[in-house]
Amino acid sequence: MRRRSDAWDMRLTRREVLRLAGGAALALSLGSACGGGNGGNSSGGGQSVPDGSTGALQRSVAPLPEPFSIPLPIPPVLRPVRSDATTDYYEITQRPGRAAILPGLATEIWGYNGSFPGPTIETRRGRQAVVRHRNELPVPTVVHLHGAKTPPAHDGYPTDLVLPVGGWAGGHGDHAAMGHTSQGAKEYVYPLDQPAATLWYHDHRMDFTGPQVYQGLAGFHLVRDAAEDALPLPKGERDIPLLICDRSFAADGAFMYPAIDPALRDKPGVTKDFMNGVLGDVNLVNGAAWPFLEVTNTRYRFRLLNAANARRYRLALDPPPPEGPAFVQIGADVGLLGQPVAHERIEIGPAERFDVVIDFSAYPVGTRVTLVNRYVEGAMSRVMRFHVVREARDDSAVPSRLVEFEPLPRSAATVTREFRFAQEDDRWTINGKPFDPQRIDARPQLGATEIWRISSEQDHPVHLHLAHFQVLGRGRRILGIGDSGDDPGPYNAGWKDTVYVSSSEQVEIIARFDGYRGKYVFHCHNLEHEDMAMMANFEVV
Repeated sequence: MRRRSDAWDMRLTRREVLRLAGGAALALSLGSACGGGNGGNSSGGGQSVPDGSTGALQRSVAPLPEPFSIPLPIPPVLRPVRSDATTDYYEITQRPGRAAILPGLATEIWGYNGSFPGPTIETRRGRQAVVRHRNELPVPTVVHLHGAKTPPAHDGYPTDLVLPVGGWAGGHGDHAAMGHTSQGAKEYVYPLDQPAATLWYHDHRMDFTGPQVYQGLAGFHLVRDAAEDALPLPKGERDIPLLICDRSFAADGAFMYPAIDPALRDKPGVTKDFMNGVLGDVNLVNGAAWPFLEVTNTRYRFRLLNAANARRYRLALDPPPPEGPAFVQIGADVGLLGQPVAHERIEIGPAERFDVVIDFSAYPVGTRVTLVNRYVEGAMSRVMRFHVVREARDDSAVPSRLVEFEPLPRSAATVTREFRFAQEDDRWTINGKPFDPQRIDARPQLGATEIWRISSEQDHPVHLHLAHFQVLGRGRRILGIGDSGDDPGPYNAGWKDTVYVSSSEQVEIIARFDGYRGKYVFHCHNLEHEDMAMMANFEVV
């Protein structure tokens, strides 16, 4: 496996050189941007930490729990209210709820069926799913099934609002009134003719995605198929989804989010200090703060989802296994790999998914193994803990071949496009333009394969709706000169819908635009950047 050299990672753009020469105080602020702890709010604007997170830390006021004192909750699987020959029908109510996240305090969440995360939906390839969402929240919502190939009317376009059942007297923002609104409820139709994968659903309301996901509007949607069923991978109670994110808490236990308009009604955006992203000082896994999970000395499959607004994680096991890799990756964002990939650590940006197997037979019974974040020190370096409590029979395995995988060669592409993600005049832009729902920035043909070159001077996780892609290469752009190289890096195997573009880097992806004609978006999945217009339209024609 090829790896980037240290010298390659240390190259800087002209802008970075000038910024670093500007004074030591700025450099000192980088360390606090991703730290953990309990104290006052961050007082400085967020800065991009090399190979880490982009944003400013907001420190909790409430007392925080001791790590690894809370059992890991597993989101319940939602059952269909009815089924017919082709379709399963589900119902979800978006409503406020109360969660016991901190000791002695209740945190109000906005949840799917009042829970955070929402219930897990499990469907099979080729069976249509219809999910009726009823909005009992005080604000409009939009639902996006992230990673799904979905007709445009059901994809969760950010201006296609579902208004509250009790009515809505607030504004829609400058752009949101241009969409197709539904009063009280909407049925989302998902054909789901795609391979087994770990998808997730979350809010996608224009200008307010960041605070509404932060408040709890996220959940898993797992697609299964016969090819996955035939593999001897861990199943049942040893197939566990892990939704990882960070949050901060007010004195009364409420989520702290620096919205300009705390009611999320009319004026979007965050206060100036947090324009680069909002970082919390508590790691949550499936809605619990630094939880633990009792495991047997067997293999487990974990579906890792980074559902943070802005934080990036470098996940590792402490202690590492005495033999064998820490993680065996079997799947990426939107499907299983052709063959497994071994990792000692995993770098996962916002919205990315890694489907991995951990073999706890490498540890003696009684061992406590911590899932850690190597990007930071202190409290935020801890994510969750596994307790190896007993022996058990294990008939699972990770075969050397998983599923048929079709690599896309460069020669398959008929069009090459370039997109530059940048901050200009305090705006987040793509090719120098903020989002405009009425402007189309690319028109790929249905069934076409295209190469997109995405470059940035800051860190951005870039997500394409509808189109799945493979990463061809990534490389530094030095003073505006350079290309993507031919190495996708160790964390970009398989089919993806989100790719992390680091500071001063160009990433080259090859995407297939099959499925449906219509208008879709691509955007930064740092949710504060997305809400501040780092989004663009493409129309499949």
